Amino acid sequence: MNADAEVMEFFPRRFSHEQTTAMVETIEADFNAEGFGLWALETKETGEFIGYTGLGRLGFDAHFTPNVEVGWRLARAHWGKGFAPEAAAEAMRDGFERIGLNEVVALTAAINKKSIRVMEKLQMRSDPKENFLHPAVAADSILELHVLYRLSLADWQRSIRAD
Repeated sequence: MNADAEVMEFFPRRFSHEQTTAMVETIEADFNAEGFGLWALETKETGEFIGYTGLGRLGFDAHFTPNVEVGWRLARAHWGKGFAPEAAAEAMRDGFERIGLNEVVALTAAINKKSIRVMEKLQMRSDPKENFLHPAVAADSILELHVLYRLSLADWQRSIRAD
């Protein structure tokens, strides 16, 4: 999945097997240190691994840090089936209810319309004034400009009462 050019289209680079292994080790360390992290996603029917979702601390300084981000990545065969918003909503529920977060953010390259659509399905909101140049992306890259979406605990509580 991390080596798939389409899956990684909005990331600065694809990951090698070694980089993916290191990523998994970091995820496990985050769970041990924070009590939360990225969850493996599997289909209910077959148990097939289809990607991940979950929460993580942002590892760079910006006007909205420190903060916790909700993220997701799915294998291409599982796009468009509603898995990303369903799983991310559950991760945010865990963040608000169990962890006690007051806000969750999500960010992506401004050209990543698919992830932006997931953020909107999650009822997250953006303000164009909060768009930013991602410090880990090359200055000449079309991926440098990022959008920031937020969901506060209060807005999340209102949304679940409305359902």
